[in-house]
Amino acid sequence: MNLIIRRLAVFLLMTGGLLVNGCMFPTVKLFTDASDPLQEFTIEGDAPGKVLMISVNGIITDISPKGMLRTDPSMVQDIVSQLRLAEKDPEVQAVMFKIDSPGGSVTASDILYHEILSFKQRTGKKVTAVVMNVAASGGYYMALPADLIIAHPTSVTGSIGVLFMRPKVYGLMDKIGVDVSANTSGENKDMGSPFRKATEAEDKMFQSLTDSLGKRFVDLVIEHRNIEPDAVKDISTARIYLAQDALNLGLIDEIGYIGDAIVRTKELAGLDENSRIIVYRREEFANDNLYNSQSRYGDAHSSLIDMGPLDSAFLNLSGFYYLWPAGMDGN
Repeated sequence: MNLIIRRLAVFLLMTGGLLVNGCMFPTVKLFTDASDPLQEFTIEGDAPGKVLMISVNGIITDISPKGMLRTDPSMVQDIVSQLRLAEKDPEVQAVMFKIDSPGGSVTASDILYHEILSFKQRTGKKVTAVVMNVAASGGYYMALPADLIIAHPTSVTGSIGVLFMRPKVYGLMDKIGVDVSANTSGENKDMGSPFRKATEAEDKMFQSLTDSLGKRFVDLVIEHRNIEPDAVKDISTARIYLAQDALNLGLIDEIGYIGDAIVRTKELAGLDENSRIIVYRREEFANDNLYNSQSRYGDAHSSLIDMGPLDSAFLNLSGFYYLWPAGMDGN
């Protein structure tokens, strides 16, 4: 009986209260979550003026990851919240995105692109991007409004195109003797269903949608990067590039390290070389520095078990993605 009582007490503590003599008493939260406000922390520098560094790590999505103990803000929500804070702070003269992402959903990537571009237009503040391991597909798409894009010598970027993914389970269903029937109000209502093979007409429609979204991506690259016609043909294959090839094609502006990106960002914003580099987080980190990839919490995952790429809820859904699939490992 005592064991049961102890377990019940632990459960109540974790869920926000402890029941004593019929009264619920509030308890201290065990973890930070989306209800905690973002706070400003200085990474380095002490001169007037600020550069906000925003880390973009992993798959770009507007879906909030759910764990056993908390629900985190989505990447889109978190980045937009940081931009709003930077917009209100007159000392923040530039925002530098530190990107390590293979991309993500088309809409989430496009929302970030739109929010970053709108932020620049409203505030006149400088925006730069530094590519860490990978800034491919949607990870590059969101960086297009930047005044300067710098990549590490070993960075991978590119993959300028769109991917339409949809699960297919009808083959397995045939093997185990399971079937699904559907009544539809129109002949295309269940197109893309995982329970049947797509018709030739449906495949053509899906390809047309995919081509249109891919063209939008390429057109935005041309608009923001002034790509030469010969280079457009090359990037339209949606291949990836190392930094030097990306520089030759005009996809990036410079090759360097994160320290170089900091220097160039301060120069563009007209700031002192010792102006502050700040981050917005919900927790303070001991011995913090520029390479800290934790943008929001002390724990990168709220789940007790890390499932890696399979833990991303939106990857279980059919949809269009600005995503380099091979870059998903480790994100």
